[in-house]
Amino acid sequence: MFLSDVDIIKAVKAGEIVLKPFDESRLQPASYDILLGNTFFITESHSSSFIDPVKKIYPKMREIKIKDNEEYVLHPGVSILGYSKDFFGSDSHLIEVNGKSSLARIGLLVHNSAALINPGHFLNVALELCNLNNVPIVLHPNMPVAQLTFSPLSTPPRQNYKEVGRYSKDNFKGYVEAKKKVAAKKKK
Repeated sequence: MFLSDVDIIKAVKAGEIVLKPFDESRLQPASYDILLGNTFFITESHSSSFIDPVKKIYPKMREIKIKDNEEYVLHPGVSILGYSKDFFGSDSHLIEVNGKSSLARIGLLVHNSAALINPGHFLNVALELCNLNNVPIVLHPNMPVAQLTFSPLSTPPRQNYKEVGRYSKDNFKGYVEAKKKVAAKKKK
């Protein structure tokens, strides 16, 4: 079950969902539009000849920050990390990040496969931006870039993301952070 716009407003007002800043004009019938931020991580293409996720071999990444009135040109076939301007999360809802059809139609992916935001994760979400078109796409800070949907949990989770998540402290890390080793809680 997904929350409607009416339920999203109620959940924000009740403190069940954090959306900062919250702007009712960005509500859709069952989602909320989020804006592109100013921070990007770009792969240093000559820092490694390959990526091996099992052996944790990743190329270096360079952080780029642009001003609100600047733009970033995403070239065809290039994948970067960008971050949302919006800070959001929930302890009681599963949040999903989805692309916007207007951007999908021009070949802009906003996430490759990491769409779920687990309960307990509060963040400016990392967007896996990729240009599938054969011409460059110009990205602007504050442009609507993705939409969030919210699903209430039927019961509280045994552990939340604050306890077990690898990006619970800092989502601005670039590539992959080592996973936390946390013992599972025993059922009472």
